[in-house]
Amino acid sequence: MACCALQTVALLLVSIGMVGTFTVTLMPQWKVSAFTGNNIIVFETIWEGLWMVCVSHIRKYQCKFYESMLALPMAFEASRGLMCTACVLSVIAFLIAVSGMKCMQCPGNDEQTKRKILLTAGVIFLLTGIIVLIPVSLIANNIIKDFYNPVNQVARKRELGAALYIGWITSGFLITGGAIFCSFCSCPEKPGRHRYSAPTSHRLNKPECIRMKPLSVHSYV
Repeated sequence: MACCALQTVALLLVSIGMVGTFTVTLMPQWKVSAFTGNNIIVFETIWEGLWMVCVSHIRKYQCKFYESMLALPMAFEASRGLMCTACVLSVIAFLIAVSGMKCMQCPGNDEQTKRKILLTAGVIFLLTGIIVLIPVSLIANNIIKDFYNPVNQVARKRELGAALYIGWITSGFLITGGAIFCSFCSCPEKPGRHRYSAPTSHRLNKPECIRMKPLSVHSYV
């Protein structure tokens, strides 16, 4: 019962991580315009994501997809590929994890097979969490370097967007859930599942029946 509850918690964690992976991939708030000037009255906010750039102007939003993929920075191109890979892997690992759950009754899946299935799903979730962590940390590093670069103009400086923070949290959920699934590989099996045969030395010897020969009629003659 405890293993089933722990598997449910792990499945909930990776489900949040899977949704967060798709959310981070589609969000435009990877880079947000930084306000470092003396003028505190700001009319426009610029958001830059993996797929589009958005401008917020007095509660009005206008977004535009990038027209050329080659015009994007190398970090954005690599982040696109990694995040799309993470989305695909998260879905595959989620389906594998559901089929290996202890509460799911699948034909042909015994206890040992379910453990192998959960181990496979856990490894894929760990890999997915690392993949999500790489582009988020890469973009954050570039933003911080450009922000403190004195050569860059104030208008070109950016701050960390909300998508980066959600990406770090998402990576934590995926890695934690994957580690829990991997831990089921070392769980002991229930003792009631094994059948033990009694030793031969402790078996009671059954008394042998003595067969009496029928008396023949000719013996009395």
